[in-house]
Amino acid sequence: MIETDGGEMKTAAGSTTATEQITAAALDYVEGWFDGDAERMRRALHPELAKRSLETDDAGVERLETLTADQMIGWTAEGRGRKRDPADRGIEITVDHVDDRIATATCVCAVYVDYLQLARTPEAWKIVNVLWAPR
Repeated sequence: MIETDGGEMKTAAGSTTATEQITAAALDYVEGWFDGDAERMRRALHPELAKRSLETDDAGVERLETLTADQMIGWTAEGRGRKRDPADRGIEITVDHVDDRIATATCVCAVYVDYLQLARTPEAWKIVNVLWAPR
């Protein structure tokens, strides 16, 4: 059970700051993807996730591609992230802003850049929206 107290959440292990919790969610997301760990991905994502990227088709027409939490969890379980796992992941997480129940963070690694929007739910910080691009 997680109890909240302002910007901190208290667990059986003690208190952690919002920044630490948001960083942990971002690491569950990116490391879970590369490791093929669907449980870590599930823990990181809000069930109503919208993950978007700007794509250009063969005719040069741009469109937004949208992925769901179910797709991300399923593809993680299938090991799709393992196929792009670099020897040096170079993962950098920056928590850009925290305001009570919402936050933004940036996740940069060797192969992707992800802009994350998170919400503090009763369970934990969850990734609600992602805008991403390959590097």
